[in-house]
Amino acid sequence: MFNFESSMQSQPMLKRLILIGVIALAFILGVWLAYRYFAPSSKPVESATVLLEKIRQVIKLTTVEGEFSEIYSYSEYSGYFTWLWDKKALVRVNATVAAGYDLSTLKIEADSSTHTLRIGPLPEPQILSIDHTLAYYDVSTGVFNSFAPEDYNRMNQRAKDLIREQALKSNLLPSAKEQGDKIFDMIRFMAESTGWQVVILPGTAPEPSKG
Repeated sequence: MFNFESSMQSQPMLKRLILIGVIALAFILGVWLAYRYFAPSSKPVESATVLLEKIRQVIKLTTVEGEFSEIYSYSEYSGYFTWLWDKKALVRVNATVAAGYDLSTLKIEADSSTHTLRIGPLPEPQILSIDHTLAYYDVSTGVFNSFAPEDYNRMNQRAKDLIREQALKSNLLPSAKEQGDKIFDMIRFMAESTGWQVVILPGTAPEPSKG
């Protein structure tokens, strides 16, 4: 049997619960809006530690520079469920390659009695440095196989190797030698104009130490 008196008593309680819920919801909404509009915007925090590990003396003569670009494709295919495991990236590499001479092993002897300057043996021209930048685009990964830091390191090193290979196949080193010959001829001219004789010693200079 329906209890009319009990129903009448429960209505004020229900109204109070609804009122409390509305107040709580309004409070939460107010806090969220205040945080959204008045809280300071987040800023990225960056830190860096630069360590000087070693200083070594170098004597390098850069005679030419070449600008190179390469499109490098990296991919890993599992052969099945490709959308789960396969990943690939297309990388554009731009590089400036410097070529010239490492003169750290070059010997120069001056004989003041005969006014003779002996230089050599002259080293062969070589690639002295590769300054490259990578632009990643068309990067896609599988659901369970994404790019890890070692993958990016591997792509970076491989891209640099490709630029080196391209530079060695180009006319960069012959151009470096041609420009180097002009510089040594100028040194010879300047020395002979002061009464000195320049002798270029034959042979090949030893490889410089990598230590």
